Amino acid sequence: MNTKNSSSLAILTNATKMLAECRTIQDAKKIADMASAAKVYAKKAQLGDEAIRYANEIRVEALRLLGDMLKQTERARGAKGIGPNAVPDRYHNAENPTLADMGLTKKESSAAQSLSTFAEKKPEVFAEAKQSGKSVSEILKPGAHVSNNSGENEWYTPPKYIEAARAVMGGIDCDPASSEIANRIVKAETFYTIQDDGLKQEWGKRIFMNPPYAPPLISKFCEAVTAKYESGEIEQACVLVNNATETAWFQRMLEKASAACFVRGRVKFLDINGNPGAPLQGQAVLYFGEDIEKFNSTFVIFGAILKK
Repeated sequence: MNTKNSSSLAILTNATKMLAECRTIQDAKKIADMASAAKVYAKKAQLGDEAIRYANEIRVEALRLLGDMLKQTERARGAKGIGPNAVPDRYHNAENPTLADMGLTKKESSAAQSLSTFAEKKPEVFAEAKQSGKSVSEILKPGAHVSNNSGENEWYTPPKYIEAARAVMGGIDCDPASSEIANRIVKAETFYTIQDDGLKQEWGKRIFMNPPYAPPLISKFCEAVTAKYESGEIEQACVLVNNATETAWFQRMLEKASAACFVRGRVKFLDINGNPGAPLQGQAVLYFGEDIEKFNSTFVIFGAILKK
């Protein structure tokens, strides 16, 4: 193993272990600093995207934990004060330390607490943000979303996945989350654009969908395809989406889907000029319908098949 890779991995492995055992504000700050240093080192030494992503995940998670602890401290101070009647816990002590005592600036404290709130209120976006390599200020920017590397919401599915879906279902009646450009490849008989609001339309029997990844649209479209399949409005659907197994919308689809393909690697979606770009996490194709064996035999070339 390359010496630089080995050194960086050792730092990150140690930081990961410390994160699991973290009990104090000072520990969380130390872990975040270690991960930040490892991220800078990984970039300068050109250790690759995976090393940078790993360091960023640890850094963001440590900052999130730091924010949790700081908020607990503030609540303890505000509710009971710090003194003989205060009950110390893993997040603070009874000596009421200042930010300076804890080695923090007001800016660091504010950013960590904001990140904690962000993780609580938008967990699915937070999960992607950990993999983005963005700075905390970029992650916390209003409206920020990191479904793909550029931040654009208009990315188009490579033809091979669409043709596979067409082969399984015998055709594509509708793409409910599309555009005129996207439908040049999908070639659905009916498609709905953002102006049409596909959530308010009838979809037909055979559906292909690569939903918009920005919340709350992603959860709304994924719930819609599941509900329409349950009600019998649609007979078959192939849904290409992030394999966000930690989210409620993915778990709901996976529970009702007939089969799923977890795509090997990352799908190289196309921009408006046809240039490929990889998103920041893996994808899955979920199939709703009765022709499970045909789906399995067709999509197995793309990745592992989950059979029910």
